[in-house]
Parts: sequence; C-alpha cells; structure tokens
Amino acid sequence: MSESDPFERFGTVFEKAAAAGISEPNAMCLCTVGAGNTPSSRTVLLKSWDRDGFVFYTNLESRKARDIQANPNVSLTFFWREIDEQVHIRGAAALVSDAEADAYFATRPRTSQLGAWASQQSRPMPGRTALLAEVARIELIYIGRSVPRPPHWSGFRVTPREIEFWVAGPFRLHDRTLFVRDWAGWQVSKLYP
Repeated sequence: MSESDPFERFGTVFEKAAAAGISEPNAMCLCTVGAGNTPSSRTVLLKSWDRDGFVFYTNLESRKARDIQANPNVSLTFFWREIDEQVHIRGAAALVSDAEADAYFATRPRTSQLGAWASQQSRPMPGRTALLAEVARIELIYIGRSVPRPPHWSGFRVTPREIEFWVAGPFRLHDRTLFVRDWAGWQVSKLYP
C-alpha cells in the first residue's frame, strides 16, 4: 500500500472491505449543504472510482442533486466497522458526461431502469401503490424494447481535495492520515486522533 498515493491506498482498503464479506462495501454517506445552508446526509452507492474521482448516480430532481446544484462542495464517508477503518473524502461534485451516464444506466437491472422513470424522488407520494402503478405504466411503454436513460437521471463525480484515512487503534489512539491536494500534488500529514 502506497503511503504517498491516496488512490492506491483507497483501492487497498476498499478491497480489504470487500474481502471481509461486507454486503455493500460501496455504501457511503454523502453530505451536502443546500441553498439555505442546511446540511443533509444520506447513504448512496459508489459505482466507480478512479484518479478523477468517485462516482454515484441519482435522480437529478432529488434533494441531493438540488443541494449539489446550489453548492457543489460535498463530503463522502465510508465506514467499515468490520475492518475498523474509515475513509473521509471532501471535494466538489460535478455531473458525469451523458455518455458515461448512458453506459452505466444500460448495466442496471431492467426493474431499476423502470424505477428511474417512475420515481419522483424526494417528493411526497400518496402511497406505494401509486409508485407500483407508475412502474407498470412505464413497463408497458418499453415492452420489448430497451429502456433509455431518463433525462432527469445521471451521475456525479466527486473530485477530491482531501482524503482522510482512519484506522481504529486501541484505547482510542486511532491512526489518521490526511492527504490534501495542492498545485504540487498530494501533501500527506498525520492527525491526532
């Protein structure tokens, strides 16, 4: 594991979490701040990552997407209790390309594709039957055809400015390593627990 490359380190820790049998090691807490400076947190799933950033997908009319449009500064936190490690990422979120969103959408299960059309995410719903009826209606539209990506559904890539690795230690003497990006690359420092 590289002590100077946060992406290599993330890959090593992520693989360790996946090998530990965690059901969704890609679950991460996304924190946003909306137009009224009100913070909001929710769990989303990491769908890809590389040196350009960390990608998740959502309905662009959801609260999280509206928050990001108002303020692109976000944080992501992965906490893997089973291996006593955490990764905290702070950076800016921006939409992925249409081609990237289309490619990922095509890999989703058909029912999830239909749900992306049917859900009015984050809005009041009269009852679950309304959602199921809308899924059935959309399914009839695309019977025998592939389901295209809705225009209100895409992904965000979080480009990190900071990545912090936390490893639990005995007596709360945890190990914290902070990577901060500047014009010269990544600066590394240790933090008190």
